[in-house]
Amino acid sequence: MKREISKVTALTNPLSGHGTAVQAAQAAIARLHERGVEVNEIIGDNAEDARHLAAAAIERGTDALVATGGDGVISNALQLLAGTDIPLGIIPAGTGNDHAREFGIPTKDPEAAADIVVDGWTQTIDLGRIRAADGREKWFGTVAAAGFDSLVTDRANRMSWPHGRLRYYLAMLAELTQLRMLPFRLVLDGSKQIDTDITMVAVGNTRSYGGGLLVCPNADYTDGLLDITMVHTASRTKFVRLFPTVLKGTHVDLDEVSTARAKTIHIECPGINVYADGDFACPLPAELSAVPGALQILRAAV
Repeated sequence: MKREISKVTALTNPLSGHGTAVQAAQAAIARLHERGVEVNEIIGDNAEDARHLAAAAIERGTDALVATGGDGVISNALQLLAGTDIPLGIIPAGTGNDHAREFGIPTKDPEAAADIVVDGWTQTIDLGRIRAADGREKWFGTVAAAGFDSLVTDRANRMSWPHGRLRYYLAMLAELTQLRMLPFRLVLDGSKQIDTDITMVAVGNTRSYGGGLLVCPNADYTDGLLDITMVHTASRTKFVRLFPTVLKGTHVDLDEVSTARAKTIHIECPGINVYADGDFACPLPAELSAVPGALQILRAAV
């Protein structure tokens, strides 16, 4: 569907992409102005402040919420836009940019990304929703993961040095030395129960996370279902050999990987957290569900 975009709210995370988000936002806003679009720019002191300011701007009226940054700032926008008719525009400026990749938005050209916003082509897509044991909810657009991935992120978050991606890589190496199977219980659609020891589980509304890793290569964001990828190995050698195959999505054909698909997934594993769109969601247990048609997104025309 094509929309008229004449007034937008621009939400920027100044820390995304090691500070490049501000430059990307300036370039995109300049292009929006060139094309006659009125822009209300928001830069919050933190995620909560930005969400509060953006919510107030949406209340006053806007044709779209345009998020500049990585998947974290997009996640912030999703919490506001899910279930509304206000579309999300994306100006990629993060390290992963998995939302942008999925919808054909250029990751290194903010002016071209701004043109996609003004062109106004929208698509109705599903979102994932995580409900924690305490009742709190979080929306996600790409992939939610628990197990090895979340342990790496937990460790990286505890480290004060180094900064950037290197900290994540060091955390990954440290967790690899302690690689182990974890006692997961999954209940799919309230009936099919899976009790198994696995290394990690990824639940995808879209195909990729981590900057293009096709962890759920067959995920379809319009089918009303979530794709589940489970890795079953405690062998460091086998686990490391998985990484090149995840780039192509061929890991799902290996014996140590199993897949499933469901509308709702209840997940339990003691002491393990869930991360979604790269951000902390909640500790397990949790229920993840696909919510059909939850978001309008401005994307490249197809």
